[in-house]
Amino acid sequence: MMKKLLSTAAVAATVASAAHADIKVGILHSLSGTMAISETTLKDTMLMLIEQQNAKGGVNGEMLVPVVVDPASDWPLFAEKARELLTVHEVDVMFGNWTSVSRKSVLPVIEELNGLLFYPVQYEGEESSKNVFYTGAAPNQQAIPATDYYLEELGVEKFALLGTDYVYPRTTNKILEQYLKDKGIPAEDIFVNYTPFGHSDWSKIVADVVALGADGKKVGVISTINGDANIGFYKELAAAGISADDIPVVAFSVGEEELSGLDTSNLVGHLAAWNYFQSAESEANEEFIAAWKAKMGEDRVTNDPMEAHYIGFNMWVNAVEEAGTTDVDAVRTAMYGQEFPNLTGGTAVMLPNHHLAKPVLIGEILEDGQFDIISQTEEVPGDAWTDFLPESAVLKSDWKDLGCGMYNVETESCVQLKSNY
Repeated sequence: MMKKLLSTAAVAATVASAAHADIKVGILHSLSGTMAISETTLKDTMLMLIEQQNAKGGVNGEMLVPVVVDPASDWPLFAEKARELLTVHEVDVMFGNWTSVSRKSVLPVIEELNGLLFYPVQYEGEESSKNVFYTGAAPNQQAIPATDYYLEELGVEKFALLGTDYVYPRTTNKILEQYLKDKGIPAEDIFVNYTPFGHSDWSKIVADVVALGADGKKVGVISTINGDANIGFYKELAAAGISADDIPVVAFSVGEEELSGLDTSNLVGHLAAWNYFQSAESEANEEFIAAWKAKMGEDRVTNDPMEAHYIGFNMWVNAVEEAGTTDVDAVRTAMYGQEFPNLTGGTAVMLPNHHLAKPVLIGEILEDGQFDIISQTEEVPGDAWTDFLPESAVLKSDWKDLGCGMYNVETESCVQLKSNY
């Protein structure tokens, strides 16, 4: 009996040891609620990337185990699920979030528990946590170049800044308002409007945008509308008979995935600004698209946040292999200067401010829901703190040498980040 008990205990210890040897990857994306339209695809992307890595032998000889949770587009629930991933499942890294309000909900938890989050979506900047790598675009890698395109290429003179009512649109538009004023656009020629998540009645707002151009000046819409509210917005534009020639819309949160659920016939010519489009021509992109369609089906499309996860995940893998461990502090150190080929033919580089250097692309919507890339830059280094707000212009983030995400270059001191949330 004693031998049997010892034998059972030994087997249990071996199983526990083997289980512990696996590297656990937390996936923190909404699979239900208003953001599921965008985030479910990112969960699927992570599962594909993990499967591909395991087929290569895992990382440091250990298999990757995905741990999927559903925060259900409920911002406080993101914090609870992040805590669950770190304390119950003991994940080594997390990939997740879409909205900034969900990310800001998670921040205190991962900073308290020293977790590591890769955040794959364009955002408002004005943040730099040592526990987050921001693989999506900062405003200078999306919002500012898109605004320049309106001013320089399309001759837009009046601006409608339409956004969902939370921190990303509000902060981005605060930056854009100041930028436009600096460019000589009068305050009365800038119309700003916010609507709740899931907003569906767009008739008055579209009428207000049309009225903005009553004097004959060219109007352009800059859209930070997120989630399924986009469906109603574009339908109302079409119902009002507004084409891209009349009033162009450039969106920062509408990509191939969102368009796949829309009737795109009336959206042709409208724009989006991202760092990647499925239509980008490169060998790496062809391989990525082929793998995605083979796994998910021919009708599934790729998009920008998927590429951000692709870059972030592969950089993390390389950093873990360099460090020889999944220890967060060691991996963070190994992340600085990581380079990985992006899907548009260039190379992404991780900067000491936890942001990537990425190209900026502007695409025109085609009838098939894809984008014709009409503008592309070289790699632009992401700014954690904008140059266009005085309080931020004096700040820099450098976790590598200064060990600070909010360093004031005038006082030469590190200051504590105050959350926008």
